[in-house]
Amino acid sequence: MSVIRVFLVEDDLDWIKAISTFLNREEDLLVVGAATNAPEAAALARTLSFDVVLMDIQLTDRKHEGLYAAMEIHELAPAAKIIMLTSMNEEAVMTQAFTAGAVNYIEKTNYLHLPHAIRAAYHHSAPMDALLKEFARLKREEQLKELTAAEREVFDLIQAGYTQPEIERKLYKAESTLKNQVNKMLKKLGVRSSREAVEKVKRIGMSPDKPEQ
Repeated sequence: MSVIRVFLVEDDLDWIKAISTFLNREEDLLVVGAATNAPEAAALARTLSFDVVLMDIQLTDRKHEGLYAAMEIHELAPAAKIIMLTSMNEEAVMTQAFTAGAVNYIEKTNYLHLPHAIRAAYHHSAPMDALLKEFARLKREEQLKELTAAEREVFDLIQAGYTQPEIERKLYKAESTLKNQVNKMLKKLGVRSSREAVEKVKRIGMSPDKPEQ
């Protein structure tokens, strides 16, 4: 059985002690470290090895300091899953937590749900994981719709496996013209190569409609 390593970021020392004891009773969970403020959390994130972070959204007396700490930890350890801890149930909090890189958020009074939430986050089945995937899908769809009819025609041929010389001949385009269209297409899709563009679209299972002529 693999053990899920948990990193706590919370300014209430009594809560840290209680939750550490509670989580460590689970055979597959282990609290590997704790921080009480954002700077300490960032410093520990550089040295600790952890899988899931439980992050209080409001550290010390600074409102939503946990959000900024979450963003920094997300950059330092992008593979780690972040669960935000709140004392309120507000839609705005969920949106902010999502923006900070969290995959879930739980009210502190629902601490009994933490073991399940930690496992779900670790196994990529947390609520916001689904939101992240949907956001990525919609964003890619939006970007594809920004392509002109000519750029989309080129993209479709690339996706079908045509080489650059084959596309030039099929569309009767000069090499310089085709390269210009491909570069514009890649910029709009936010990728660096034609292969990356096709792989990203395939990865999210999209088959968007053709643009209107």
